[in-house]
This record gives sequence, C-alpha cells and structure tokens, in this order.
Amino acid sequence: MHKLTQSEFQKKVIDSREKIVIVDFFADWCGPCRQLSPILEEISDEFSSRVDIYKVDVGQEADLARTFEVLSIPTVLFFKNGKKVDEFVGLRDKDSIVEMIQSNI
Repeated sequence: MHKLTQSEFQKKVIDSREKIVIVDFFADWCGPCRQLSPILEEISDEFSSRVDIYKVDVGQEADLARTFEVLSIPTVLFFKNGKKVDEFVGLRDKDSIVEMIQSNI
C-alpha cells in the first residue's frame, strides 16, 4: 500500500477508472488503524487486479481529511469511477471488507 498525498489524490483516486480504489485515512498513533493495516495489506495482495488501496496520514494531509469530512479514524472510503460509493469508520474484519469490495465491483 502506498501513502497518498493531496497532490496525488486526483490522479490516483478521482481519475481512476479501472479498479475500485480504497483510501484508508489513518494516524500512526491510532491503535485500531494499526490493527486494520495488515488486513488491508492482505486484501491488497489478494485483490491487486481489481482494487488499489492507498493510505492517507491525517496528520500530514489534514486538508484532504477535511475535504472528505473524516472525523474519526480509521475512516476507509471506497471509490469507483472517481466517485465515493461506500465507506466505513473503525475497525472491520477482513470478511466484511471483502464483502464491501465485492458489492461495489
């Protein structure tokens, strides 16, 4: 998974048309964020042909977090064809995240 900056967001997320794009808004000090990270890594490996997953550090990219009204972390947004189609806040297990991916493919 790649950390995403505001300057890359348009190209990698909004302009993406081939895959579902998942954006994980996180902070290094956040316990649930640290628990979610290996789950997203695993999903990224398993679904690499259909899904791109990026991480946004809310401390470094506060403007981007405000743009998407991220109030709690982790907040995970799903984009398809440049539009937000789904989201969740907090820790989720792998199966529920995979279910969300499959319902949006």
